[in-house]
Amino acid sequence: MPPSMALRVNHALPQVHRERLLHFGREVRFAPDTWLFEEGGHADRFWIIQHGTVALDMQVPDRRPPVVETLGVGDLVGWSWLYEPYAWQLSAATVTQVQAYEFDAVAVRLLCLDDAEFGRTVEHWVGRVLAHRLNAARALLVGLRTTREREERDA
Repeated sequence: MPPSMALRVNHALPQVHRERLLHFGREVRFAPDTWLFEEGGHADRFWIIQHGTVALDMQVPDRRPPVVETLGVGDLVGWSWLYEPYAWQLSAATVTQVQAYEFDAVAVRLLCLDDAEFGRTVEHWVGRVLAHRLNAARALLVGLRTTREREERDA
């Protein structure tokens, strides 16, 4: 499933808020097949992709973790950093070489508290990403269930 343009930071945050957020970011690079985070781990940072792709997957009993969504340029990697208990709800690994901005979650949460308008804008953006990812996960699980039922019927 291609990432939704509406969720990308360039379209989701007004320029003044983008610039403020990017002030807190640092550029990082990751080789292909690098785990950024694993489901259940502590969500203490997040990324905005500048170049490359990242796959989000989820644990499903008795199956290899299926890919929920593949993210690309401008996409937010990670939303769990904004909401307690700050635990990753999915896992993320690079598919290709990735260049991204990395953000310290605590610093950005404090900035959101300090500037109410910025905070509302970031929460709205991340909330839209969360809703999109929830729908992608739901569609994936429905597809897996349908496949399993077909396999059981054909066996």
